Amino acid sequence: MLNSNLTLKSLLLAALISFTACKQKETEVATEETTPKFQLSLAQWSMNKQIRNGSMDPFDFAKRASEMGFEGVEYVNQLYRPHFENAESPEAGMQSFIEKSLAASEAHNVRNVLIMIDGEGNLSAEDETERNQAVENHKRWVDAAAALGCHSIRVNLHGSSDPEIWLETSVLGMKALGAYALDKNINIIVENHGGLSSNAAKLSEVLKAVDMPNCGSLPDFGNFCMASEYGSTGERTCTDEYDKYLGVEELMPYAKAVSAKTYTFDEQGNERNIDYAKMMQIVKASGYEGFIGVEFEGDELTEEEGIMASKALIEKSLLQ
Repeated sequence: MLNSNLTLKSLLLAALISFTACKQKETEVATEETTPKFQLSLAQWSMNKQIRNGSMDPFDFAKRASEMGFEGVEYVNQLYRPHFENAESPEAGMQSFIEKSLAASEAHNVRNVLIMIDGEGNLSAEDETERNQAVENHKRWVDAAAALGCHSIRVNLHGSSDPEIWLETSVLGMKALGAYALDKNINIIVENHGGLSSNAAKLSEVLKAVDMPNCGSLPDFGNFCMASEYGSTGERTCTDEYDKYLGVEELMPYAKAVSAKTYTFDEQGNERNIDYAKMMQIVKASGYEGFIGVEFEGDELTEEEGIMASKALIEKSLLQ
């Protein structure tokens, strides 16, 4: 009888332990499922001064990003302009760009996230011939992104200052390029980057009208100056600035990447002009999961110092 009682107690204890373990596991899984998952990538523009003055080889970007603890990299096509100008042909230059970038990213174990495209024509141009040429120019970067394993290319929507014309031409340009990129599994994402594209409500209208699964946004925390060519608010002299917090909130439903812009920091390591705790709450509340890109554009710190200060601020803000 004693042995029977001991056996029963042992079985009950085992069952209780098993039940408790299962409930704990369920709680852990539930927590994991409800907590947004983010990785940090480095936007190459954060190192544009070194690259443009020739003190840094752009093909060392993956190595430098890895050394600073980033899991992904975001390329900027214009920073490779000398490379393409010195190539035997555009095709040879692109092939070399892909091969060297892919080798570097694999060697340093970083993910190729996206390519930011500038200088390839206006996808929102009123003139149909000009707009179609811009679409054609961007196609080779779609192919490059696919070869590198990126998920997106970032484009600009520069065109008419008339909101209705801009809306119509932007939709046409996005749809044309999006259709080409669709079967290549590449997203076409628009950054708020000056003019009407820095009006988040208007840009959201474009993306809603485009209505394609591979077309979305790249909300940038700092580019909401509608009176500036590229939207930067770093100088704090903007005469027509869209509410940055409202803008990010409006763009997040379409977001396939996020650009965490920084300019200058206070003694506590906070961005002086952007409430990062508030921004990260907006990002988390949207349900977005993916890479958050660091893009430092300040002058008070060196590029490395600014990048690391930005990284630390994001990591701190995600915990708040």
